[in-house]
Amino acid sequence: MNKDPGRHERHLASWQIPDYDWHLFGEGHHWHIYRWLGSHFRRTDCSAGVAFAVWAPHADRVSVVGDFNGWDGYRHPMRAREGGLWEVFVPDLVSGSLYKYEIHNGETNELLLKADPYAEQCELRPNTASRIVAPPRFTWADEQWLAAREARDWRHTPLAVYEVHLGSWRRNGDGSWLNYRELAHDLVEYVCAQRYTHIELLPITEHPLDASWGYQATGFFAPTSRYGTPDDFRWFVNYCHRHDIGIILDWTPAHFPRDAHGLAKFDGTPLYEHPDPRRGEHPDWGTLIFDYGRNQVRNFLLSSALYWIEEFHVDGLRVDAVASMLYLDYSRQPGQWLPNQYGGTENIDAMAFVRELNVVVHGQWPGAIVVAEESTAWPQVSRPVEQGGLGFSMKWNMGWMHDTLGYLRRNPVYRRYHHMGLTFGLLYAFNENFVLPLSHDEVVHGKKSLINKMPGDLWQKFANLRLLYCYQWTYPGKKLLFMGGDIAQLNEWNHERSLDWGLVRNPFHQGIQRLVADLNRLYTQLSALYCYDFDVQGFQWIDCNDAEQSTASYVRRSESEVAVVVLNFTPVPRHEYRLGVPIQGAYLERLNSDSECYGGTNLGNGGRTHTEPIPCHGQPFSLRITLPPLAALILVPEE
Repeated sequence: MNKDPGRHERHLASWQIPDYDWHLFGEGHHWHIYRWLGSHFRRTDCSAGVAFAVWAPHADRVSVVGDFNGWDGYRHPMRAREGGLWEVFVPDLVSGSLYKYEIHNGETNELLLKADPYAEQCELRPNTASRIVAPPRFTWADEQWLAAREARDWRHTPLAVYEVHLGSWRRNGDGSWLNYRELAHDLVEYVCAQRYTHIELLPITEHPLDASWGYQATGFFAPTSRYGTPDDFRWFVNYCHRHDIGIILDWTPAHFPRDAHGLAKFDGTPLYEHPDPRRGEHPDWGTLIFDYGRNQVRNFLLSSALYWIEEFHVDGLRVDAVASMLYLDYSRQPGQWLPNQYGGTENIDAMAFVRELNVVVHGQWPGAIVVAEESTAWPQVSRPVEQGGLGFSMKWNMGWMHDTLGYLRRNPVYRRYHHMGLTFGLLYAFNENFVLPLSHDEVVHGKKSLINKMPGDLWQKFANLRLLYCYQWTYPGKKLLFMGGDIAQLNEWNHERSLDWGLVRNPFHQGIQRLVADLNRLYTQLSALYCYDFDVQGFQWIDCNDAEQSTASYVRRSESEVAVVVLNFTPVPRHEYRLGVPIQGAYLERLNSDSECYGGTNLGNGGRTHTEPIPCHGQPFSLRITLPPLAALILVPEE
């Protein structure tokens, strides 16, 4: 029998969130609130156990329930604190125990059973409980990578991203998932062979529905249990870093699902979501929109972003659906949205949030990047906050993607009438720090795979796809390609099955795979192709007006190197094609997409050609070359 009833209470009080930390959370500026809210192993002077803390300001009773107390809400009631904090210390719990919060709302008389918003691990779907996680025991071995990342200027270094959905990149023979550690071995081996610099993962934050691909998250601090434990994911990241591969995570602060166990009406009221459905409900996705004007909600999202960078050493975040955050009238008809206080369509609270996010990430973790998937012409998305921008490192160039795919879908006979589809993007190419994406969104929902977007017979389809990749890898901007594109996957992406790896036994598919590897190799070796991706000094048109022959040519350059790119978008070989160049001498044919090793006709210039003293295209010298059909040449002056 406890002879000092107050003794246990004093121990509980000693594990309350300190006043200063709780004050910062109320202001929305506690970057590491995940270290206090949620469930955490603690030790008092008389026992060890788990401290639980949750924010539920409109509840009149909250209890921790779990497999350790028979899911009985009367066993471990939590104590209330000003500001909506509820907390309790439960001794003698073990790692792996399951729990939820039982929340009673006195006004509505609802009794809710909610997963922990700050849980670091969850049950495997379809189960929805949170899981107590012991402090990580993982030993990192990526110090050299992190030091190099901090010193690296990502603006002037190559970034070739392989976009991956872990559940369908490759599966076991019985159709089951590979775990994080198995994926690390197989995926890194492949990525290194293909010479990518980074892997971007579709969201691995916990999510209840496989078909959401992770974009409807319920666990913003929990790596999905589909592929293992949090330490397994740490092992994955560490293994990537040890092989010089960076990791970017897709992250979804734009919305969340309505699942009963999740954030929706967390304490019986709209707490994480905006209370007005004209701002709090997404009409397209059936999801709820965060209330960016509430300090504690912004803090939840900010600490989630930092959690992945600090606790899992990820190298960047790709923020999904930024446009839906920025525009109050996004996908809404008149009368379905509310203007801001100035009568405009801008979500001022969301703007403030993303600016703070970018300032904090770049300030605390130099070298880490934050990339916006923003599909409109919103100005200065990737410009510093102090200059009036939103502060993102980079932005996806959706305009380039749509214009380029629209152009290449056309029969080559008609391309001359749509030449602006190729050239228009250079009018704004340096307004932002752009990533050129050929992403998962372009190969689902009836849009066809990339190879099946291409016109013509089988040979022409593959030639067009090779041409597309050469154009992407030589155009200003960093590179992103979704898995399957680099083996010319025939079917649309299906998240329920592995990629069709057997295709690479076919010479055409093998040729695409070899081309992507060679493009990555050349891109990462030739500074002219990456050094000034975001600066006009790195690009110069040679000829952008040859609509009649559907060709285009340009120079990419750095301080020390020059590359000349010429593209033929028709199946007609161009013999005796005169091309103006800036430097006199011999030029090496560093890449010819019509080479036999890629599945082409092997038409070209023997690997080397010389200038003639004939000015052309405004250049002082010129080359007389053979331009293969539906092909690209990358020419580099011989030293």
